[in-house]
Amino acid sequence: MNDNDILILYYSLHGSVKQLAAHIAHGVESVPGMRARLRTVPKVVSESDGPAKLVPDAGAPYATLRDLEECAGVALGSPTRFGNMAAAMKYFWDGTLSLWLSGALAGKPAAVFTSTASLHGGQETTLMTMMMPLLHHGMVVVGLPYANPELNSTRSGGTPYGVSHFAGADGSLPVTEEERRLAFAQGRRLAEIAAKLRD
Repeated sequence: MNDNDILILYYSLHGSVKQLAAHIAHGVESVPGMRARLRTVPKVVSESDGPAKLVPDAGAPYATLRDLEECAGVALGSPTRFGNMAAAMKYFWDGTLSLWLSGALAGKPAAVFTSTASLHGGQETTLMTMMMPLLHHGMVVVGLPYANPELNSTRSGGTPYGVSHFAGADGSLPVTEEERRLAFAQGRRLAEIAAKLRD
C-alpha cells in the first residue's frame, strides 16, 4: 500500500469527467505529502466492434486491481448513464471480487463524482449508485459538506454526495468556477481524511 497516493479512477467519454478528475487531483496534491494517481477504464465494446484496446491512446493508463490495493483512498468518477454509472466503470468494479474477499479496501476513504448532459439527468442517483460497490468493499464514503459555500450558490453542478458537472446536451459546457472549486475541495478533503486515517 502507498499511504500517500489517492487513486482517481474515472471513465470519461467526452472529457467532462476527465476535467473534474484533474481538479480533484489538484485538491489531493494541495495536501502536503499526498499524491494523485490518475487512472481510467477501457470502453466496453461488443464483439462486432472488435477487441478493446489494451493501452489507451492518450491520457491516464488503465487501472488495475493493484492500483486499488496500493492507494490510501479512491475518488471514483463516471458520466451518468440512465441515472447510474457507465457500463465500463461497472464492469471494472464487477471484477474486484478478489479484493472484496480479502478485505483489501475496507477502511479506506472514497468519494464519487459525475457529469450529466442535462441538469436533472440523474446526477444524484448516479453518485448514490456509485457508492454501492464502495460500501460493499467496506470503504468509508466521504461527501461534500455544506461548509463549501458553492453548494448553496451553484446554478450548475454540485451535490453533497460528491461533485458533479452539467456538461450540456453535446458535452461542450466547460467546468464552471463553482464546480472547479467543489472538485478541488473534494480532492483536498479526501486526501486529508486519508492522511488522518493513515496516522
